[in-house]
Amino acid sequence: MNPPLSISRRYPEVAAELRQMISNGNFAVGDKMPAERHLAELLDVSRALLREALIMLEIQGLVEVRQGSGVYIIRLPDGGTPKGDDSDIGPFELMQARQVLESSIAEVAALTVTKTDIEALQRILQIQEQEVQEGITDYSSDEQFHLRVAQATQNSVLAESVNRLWLQRRGSPMWEQLHRHITNTTYWRRWLDDHRAVLNALKRKDPVAAKHAMWQHLENVRETLLLLSDVDAPEFDGYLFRSLPITLPKSEEKA
Repeated sequence: MNPPLSISRRYPEVAAELRQMISNGNFAVGDKMPAERHLAELLDVSRALLREALIMLEIQGLVEVRQGSGVYIIRLPDGGTPKGDDSDIGPFELMQARQVLESSIAEVAALTVTKTDIEALQRILQIQEQEVQEGITDYSSDEQFHLRVAQATQNSVLAESVNRLWLQRRGSPMWEQLHRHITNTTYWRRWLDDHRAVLNALKRKDPVAAKHAMWQHLENVRETLLLLSDVDAPEFDGYLFRSLPITLPKSEEKA
């Protein structure tokens, strides 16, 4: 029997390098760290990966991320075991997995969705709309929407795959830390509109439009998270995917 596949995560290694730089006396408490782009080039990593490492240092209480200003040292490493779980999945790594999986799931769901599924999704969107109006930024209805789309495939394996991704997200300290920066309900309104686009494609039983709508929705979420975690520059790298990987037929673009 082959041993279980072991996959190391890169962001703890990057966080350890940054922690070592701090321990070596390169920075003092109160100092501002070099710009994100410079650090990414110095460590030869993507800016998304660097941000995951900075989130880990923030959880460990070593740095404070001030959006629009920079990353500041607030405490020096004490030599003990760093706080934080190295097995935690990085938020951008998780978003990549969701984007690949859930866009394909929406494509399948458009062919198998039932009237009961559509009615359930409509009820969830009504709850989300009420929450946005009241300024409630709870993720439960968001999770319910994505799980219900997966259930609309009538495939228990696909539905359980999405459920596992959400379980990982809910149990992730890095996700919790990153989402503390989301305080503007404008983002939630945009994501609600994205959900409506997914639902409309499912109603039309249009697999191409459904896949595109779900991909673009998760791309919008990813871009928002990248933007909110970008402390010193308005632009960000594209990480692994382009924003619009699917070209819709002209008839679909007008729909």
